[in-house]
Amino acid sequence: MFNAGKVKDACVRWIRDFFEENGKGCNAVVGISGGKDSSIVAALCVEALGRDRVIGVLMPCGEQHDIDMALLLVEHLGIRHFVVNIKDAVEGLKAQIPFALSQQSVTNLPPRIRMSTLYAVAQTHNGRVANTCNLSEDWVGYSTRYGDSVGDFSPCSHLTVAEMKQIGRLLGLPAVLVDKVPIDGLCGKTDEENLGFTYAQLDRYIRTGEIEDAEIKARIDMLHERNLFKLRLMPSFVPDAEDTRY
Repeated sequence: MFNAGKVKDACVRWIRDFFEENGKGCNAVVGISGGKDSSIVAALCVEALGRDRVIGVLMPCGEQHDIDMALLLVEHLGIRHFVVNIKDAVEGLKAQIPFALSQQSVTNLPPRIRMSTLYAVAQTHNGRVANTCNLSEDWVGYSTRYGDSVGDFSPCSHLTVAEMKQIGRLLGLPAVLVDKVPIDGLCGKTDEENLGFTYAQLDRYIRTGEIEDAEIKARIDMLHERNLFKLRLMPSFVPDAEDTRY
C-alpha cells in the first residue's frame, strides 16, 4: 500500500539534501502551469526550503485560459513569482526559420522556450530548476525533450499520477488544483485524450502489471519502448583507449 505521508516526508528530506549538496542557499525555480504537478512540486519545495527560497515562473503563450489556477497556487503558497509571456519569443523564432515548421515542431517549441526562460530566471536569481514530471508521464514519453522533461532536480519522477494526488492533499493544496483535469497546454486536449487511455489504467499497469484491455496494453508498451530515449543520457562515442594514447 502506498504510504503517502512517509513518501512525502522522504521527498522533502531529499530536496533539502539535494540543495545542501548541489546549491547550498540556492532557490528552487518552478515553472507554474496551474496543473497538479507543478503545484505539488512547488509545495514540496516550500516545505523543504521555506517560501522565501521558492520562485514560481508563470509562462503563458498569449492568452492562457487557466492562468487563474497558476495565480491561485502562488498566492496559496505565498511565494514570489514572475509572469513571462513567451508568445513574442515563439512567434519571433518561427518567423526567423526559413521554412515551414512541422506541426510537431510548432507544438514543442513553447515548452523548449519555457525551459530556456526557467534557466534564465535561475541563473539570475541563484536558482536550481525543478523538473515537474511524474512517473506516469515519463513512462509513456508524455513530455517534450529538452522542454518540460529536464531540470536540475526531479522530486516526483518516480511517483504516479494517483500517488501525486495523495501527496498533494497531504500538502494542503486546494482541491481544485489537485483534481484539475490535466491538459497538455500545447494543443488544448486533455492528457487522456492524447494518450488514448486513462491515468488510472496506466498507473495500475505500472505498479501491478495488470490491465484488462489488450489494445491499451499494447499501446502503453509501444509508447514506453519508443520514448525510453527521453529518459537516458545523451549517447556519446567513446574511442578505444589505444587509439587515443600519446
